[in-house]
Amino acid sequence: MEGTKGQAVMFILLTAGLILAVCLGSRDNETILEFGMFAGSNWDVANADSCIIIDKAIEKFEKTHPGVRIHYYSGIPKDDYPEWLARKILSGKTPDVFMVLSDDLDKMVSLGVLADLDPWIARDKTFARSAFFQTALDSGVRGSRQYALPYETVPTLMFVNKTLLNQSGFGVPESDWDWEQLLRICKRITKDTDGDGRVDQFGTYNYGWKEAAYTNGGELFDDNGTKCYIHSEQVAQAVRYVNELSDLNQGQKVSQEDFDGGHVAFMPLSFAEYRTYKTYPYKIKKYSTFQWDCITLPAGPQGDNISEVDSLLIGISSHSHRKQLAWEFLKTLTYDEEIQMEIFRYSQGASVLRVVTGSEQMEEILGRDMEDSDRVIDHELLSSVIEKGKDTPRFARYGDALSLAESEVLKIYEEEKNVDSSLKIAQRVIEHFLAQ
Repeated sequence: MEGTKGQAVMFILLTAGLILAVCLGSRDNETILEFGMFAGSNWDVANADSCIIIDKAIEKFEKTHPGVRIHYYSGIPKDDYPEWLARKILSGKTPDVFMVLSDDLDKMVSLGVLADLDPWIARDKTFARSAFFQTALDSGVRGSRQYALPYETVPTLMFVNKTLLNQSGFGVPESDWDWEQLLRICKRITKDTDGDGRVDQFGTYNYGWKEAAYTNGGELFDDNGTKCYIHSEQVAQAVRYVNELSDLNQGQKVSQEDFDGGHVAFMPLSFAEYRTYKTYPYKIKKYSTFQWDCITLPAGPQGDNISEVDSLLIGISSHSHRKQLAWEFLKTLTYDEEIQMEIFRYSQGASVLRVVTGSEQMEEILGRDMEDSDRVIDHELLSSVIEKGKDTPRFARYGDALSLAESEVLKIYEEEKNVDSSLKIAQRVIEHFLAQ
């Protein structure tokens, strides 16, 4: 009896050992593809579901690629991601596929970290550039070469306080409205409502000369960050126009609190903010005291209803030994319509694919968490804003150059300087900075 029990135990142990060996062997034979990503939103709004889309993409990819496993580190905050990625690059462990922040594209290209995607695009007969919004696709181009593909995109829209407009005898402007209409509305709305001699109701908040310049056909810099165009007539017109709007406030500083309290008619905000603050519970916390909506930015006399569009990019490591698999996973994230539709379910941006963002299904998804009285942004309007949009510049010193430009324009406003001559001087100052 004891011998029989011993044989049974031995058989179980041998079987378990065999199963373990097979499992370990299959694990050893797996191909691991490393993916670099950060947690949360790229647009600095609340998002607890940032990993869901990635997990769904991984599940779909692994099903069609037996023996391949995608690995990523979860929980890396966006602010810590550049340092984390830099350590990986320096240690020779660059992820095969990784997210590329706006400020990092130029640096990654110049360091040779990103693979040129053009050869992969050229020989992949299942891939068409035309499926993407051109503005979003161009955000991953440097020197006429495609180094990254867009994963998610966010345009800037104009927030409209419908309640305040209606009280002042105005409706929500049409999508083709212009500077003249905005100025006319602001003149009527800007006033002292409590009789204390101080303006306390305003037309705009945070609508600046940069936004106006884009809608007037203006450019601030060239793509390489070597030239500045702040002295152009389109930009000069924008600077003068915003100054005229500001003069309506009679010296009163408009604050975020004024806007949140329903005392401002217009404010630019991102599509990500629109999605966040249109839905529960953030709507209750933020803008529940008045009805609001979003439309295009007003067109200048030399421009169109254009706004800035920011896209999150994903690229492939130039040092990856699994570039074919990396390309296929990159396509799953950026080119797969099913995965791209998940962006409308679990993120705050918009899909980079025309057919997804331009679909009625997109509107249906957005409307699920909104009240019946809220108008869901039209898919045709959203597609148009993205397609016509101005891509956020991505040269390495853009942030510093823009800050310098803003400080120079602020001096014009505060010191009441001549716009044309001051912008001419400012352009020389900024180009000197860029040449250093």
